[in-house]
Amino acid sequence: MSICKPSEQFLNKLRERYRKARKKRRGQMLDEFVATTGYHRKHATALLCGKRRHRNPKIPIRRIRRRIYLAEDKRAVLWLAELFDQIGSKRLRAAMDVELDDLRRHLDVSRACFKRLKNISSSTMDRFRRTEHRPAARHRGGTKPGTLLKSQIKVRTFADWDDKRPGFEEIDLVQHDGGNPSGFFACTLDVTDVSTG
Repeated sequence: MSICKPSEQFLNKLRERYRKARKKRRGQMLDEFVATTGYHRKHATALLCGKRRHRNPKIPIRRIRRRIYLAEDKRAVLWLAELFDQIGSKRLRAAMDVELDDLRRHLDVSRACFKRLKNISSSTMDRFRRTEHRPAARHRGGTKPGTLLKSQIKVRTFADWDDKRPGFEEIDLVQHDGGNPSGFFACTLDVTDVSTG
């Protein structure tokens, strides 16, 4: 059945008559209105009672979503993200599946919040984290990447390695600055043979 939309002027007059009519007459008017317009009976009743208005088809319906997560949940997610060194939300979700029960006593949250954290999605955590301004991640090491040594040192890929025999080494520069790169501090060049350790 196709739907015929009545004009607002006609609908206003019909509402007025519907409001003044007795119960039996209202039922007849409603039957006639449903038969003419093709509307569902409940929708037609709401229109005639004035509880619902015709909407402009050019204006989309914007329903306000019920909030599931609260400010407490956001604080907990940001704390967990910081605890796990700001890993991505998908990896954070996987880490929470494993570690959340053990972290329960460190989380200062209600029982309801903890329950919501067990089910929170990675996309929701992403939304929380996007709204929070974080300082730019600073480079932890003091070593500056350069191209001078790249041409002189033969660097092998993982496919070229034969770690069964000695001679294949991993080198790492450790900066002992305690998190503050200003001033004097010691640096250690650590060389480890993969085979012998």
